[in-house]
Amino acid sequence: MAGCGREPRSNEGESPAVKPSTRAAGPKVLVAYFSRPGENYDNGGRTWLKVGNTEVVATMIADLIACDVYRIEATEPYSNKYDDTVARNVREQNADVRPAIAKQLPAIDQYDVVLLGSPIWNVRAPMIMSTFTEKLDFAGKTVHPFTTYAMSGLGTTERDYARSCPGATIAEGLAVRGEQVQQARPQVTDWLQRIGLR
Repeated sequence: MAGCGREPRSNEGESPAVKPSTRAAGPKVLVAYFSRPGENYDNGGRTWLKVGNTEVVATMIADLIACDVYRIEATEPYSNKYDDTVARNVREQNADVRPAIAKQLPAIDQYDVVLLGSPIWNVRAPMIMSTFTEKLDFAGKTVHPFTTYAMSGLGTTERDYARSCPGATIAEGLAVRGEQVQQARPQVTDWLQRIGLR
């Protein structure tokens, strides 16, 4: 477990790095997200992101509500080059691959609500999100997807999570356009209020 400063990078062999909440509140909430910094799509061109768009949204959520935060990281990191990542994603989607996670959470028993965050790549969440959800028991949990996207909003996340999180309630999601994440705090705040977490 990690303190409440910047999210740590844990060393090999350690348990998964979960950034715990220090605020008391109602339901126990986990924000689990995958985000990729580096060269990114931006209004038809490319831009360099030091922090991935989905991580920006996840950080806003963690600033606004009591929650634990877990960053999903691939054992084989995705390239910071946009075209290389697109090509890898197409291969993974076409082959229905489950990319390995560096430090998979062993369980989510203590959580009532899970906010699953990811970019949308080729109309769906990256395949690593299926790796994450299929290894855990979501029965009885409420799942809210949140995504960052260029054109596809929530993509197929609601349908995909309904399939990979059996027994969970898939509830209202949030889609934030990637180019607008820095200004998304009001949108994030409104969503958290609508879903009863703020």
